Amino acid sequence: MIPDKNAAIELLKLAGCSDSVIIHCIVVSDCARELAEIIYHNGYAVDIELVQIGALLHDIGRSRTHDIRHGVEGVILAKEFRLDDKIVDIIRTHIGAGIAPEDTVSLGLPPDRYIPLTLEEKIVAHADNLVEDETTVSISEKVEILRKKGREENIIEKIIHLNNEIENMIG
Repeated sequence: MIPDKNAAIELLKLAGCSDSVIIHCIVVSDCARELAEIIYHNGYAVDIELVQIGALLHDIGRSRTHDIRHGVEGVILAKEFRLDDKIVDIIRTHIGAGIAPEDTVSLGLPPDRYIPLTLEEKIVAHADNLVEDETTVSISEKVEILRKKGREENIIEKIIHLNNEIENMIG
């Protein structure tokens, strides 16, 4: 099932997400939809509604944890709510620019695919990177935030690469 916007927000509430998480998800969804519409109008095949709803639900796992496992917890919730597999994939792959298979073990994540592959997955991951709490930031601001947090340079490089890929489609 792919819920509409109002039903997706209700699922976030039902899962127990805080108001701040819900607001963050709405801002990410608005950003992702805007990106998807531009990309679509530039001739790329993208499911705009899937992007919007996937972005709304991307952080549903934050109702259970705010650490790296929120994606995994989100997948569990999405399956409990019988959400479409495409939504499940967006939730699983939205963190940063994806998590490489060799990093999953050290992060304590179960074996699975955590790299965004579809255009919809990439747009949601990118939009989430551009939203700090409730504020949209530029990619340069995001990089600075990540460096101040001490994130590894390879993670930052993956986020920049994803940004460049999306920017090339935007034109």
